[in-house]
Amino acid sequence: MHLVLLLGPPAVGKMAVGRRIAARTRYRLFHNHATIEPLLEVFDWGTPPFETLKLEFRRRVIEEAVASGVPGLVLTLVWAFQLPEDTAYVRHLLAPVLDAGGRVDFVELTATEETRVAREGTPERLAAKPSKADVAWARAHVREAGRTHVMNTGPEQPFPLRDLPGSRHVVVANDHGDADQTAGRVCELLGLPPLPSLPSRPGAGSPQSE
Repeated sequence: MHLVLLLGPPAVGKMAVGRRIAARTRYRLFHNHATIEPLLEVFDWGTPPFETLKLEFRRRVIEEAVASGVPGLVLTLVWAFQLPEDTAYVRHLLAPVLDAGGRVDFVELTATEETRVAREGTPERLAAKPSKADVAWARAHVREAGRTHVMNTGPEQPFPLRDLPGSRHVVVANDHGDADQTAGRVCELLGLPPLPSLPSRPGAGSPQSE
């Protein structure tokens, strides 16, 4: 299996870009709030059961995706690069893919804080992430996370898994409002196979002819 790990700070566009990558390829999307939102129905954010189950659910989904022959998976994640425990967590998530001889590539998205703050409250974001319904809180969280953690690489923060054999780490700007354009760039950089074209129907013509 090929796993594409989409990384970056909150509201950088990981889910939106991941959806467009999945739409262009046979890859499936497993975004980070797919585990967060159900768990918040039962447990408070950051509590031991929340953190334990979040990790277990993500790992199990990846394990079963590998075992069932899913050809490609796009996983989204916020990774605090300065924290060794975050890197250990990522290694744990990737292990089922690597142990099975699969490939992992890393795509780091970037956008200014101003851009990311403005994205909070958009319909696509709120539909998938009800925990962000308090837009004022969500925007404050974007700013606070940027002050607390290093979520993009740079001269002072190299990529922690840069020595992982067979993997690539690419950085793609996502400041603009076109997630499909960014997805196309990611597919180009990683050489992701496009969906096969549908055969033309006999007699198919312009929409006016139907």
